[in-house]
Parts: sequence; C-alpha cells; structure tokens
Amino acid sequence: MTDLTHLGRASALPATPADAVLDYPANPRPGTDYLVRFAVPEFTSLCPVTGQPDFAHLVIEYVPAATIVESKSLKLFLGSFRNHAGFHEDCTVGIGQRLFDEMAPKWLRIGGYWYPRGGIPIDVFWQSGPPPAGVWLPDQGVAPYRGRG
Repeated sequence: MTDLTHLGRASALPATPADAVLDYPANPRPGTDYLVRFAVPEFTSLCPVTGQPDFAHLVIEYVPAATIVESKSLKLFLGSFRNHAGFHEDCTVGIGQRLFDEMAPKWLRIGGYWYPRGGIPIDVFWQSGPPPAGVWLPDQGVAPYRGRG
C-alpha cells in the first residue's frame, strides 16, 4: 500500500476541502456487499455569511465496490472544513457527492445533523440512489435535536 498519501506518514491538515487528497485502497472483500459507516460527531465548518462556526454530527455510510476510503485521508478532508465557509446543505451534499464521484461505491448516503444556529437545527440528507438489496442498513442512531431535554 505504498500508493497511500497519508497513512503511516505525517500529514498536515489541508487548507481547504479542494486541497484535500482522499486515498482509495482496494476493497479487501470484493464481491461481498457490506456497509461501512463513519460517525463524525464533531464536524465543524463556517457560516458563509457571518463567519461563525457551525457544528454537525455527520454519519457517512457506503457499500464499497472496487475501493474503500482510507480513514486518515477522510479525517483530514473533513477537518479541512473548519475554515470552509459553506451552508449546511452545501457541506453535507458536497461531501457525499465527492466521495461518491471519486470512490464510485455501489451506494452512499450521508446524514448531516447540524446543531442549532438562530434557534433552528437543520438536518441534511443525501444518498446516491436506492441501496443494494440485502444490505443491512441500521438506523443512523442520531436522535432529533431536543434542546435542553
């Protein structure tokens, strides 16, 4: 796996999502449909109008085809959003579409559970199409926002 950019090496946080390089090693279980889930409970980006930080709990799930996404490169890509100004919809859907376009999985979905700004939580969901038949899709496990309980 010498073709990986980040794993086993020192890597700086990319300045922007566009600068981030994602690595896609070969699927270790080709021919088997299975679900991969990444839970990102502390995702951060910036409001494009005010510059204030926005926080979300992201859940990224996919069924691999020929490749998988390497987790350190994904972590660096997601971390690059901390200085990125984008609406919740743009960040959530953009992450899902980039992963889908580059990795070409059989299926991918992302749930963006954004914490309130201005008193309104915003949840954003995107998926590439219907999931493959027979793949177990557990609930994403993120409760709707309830405020102080």
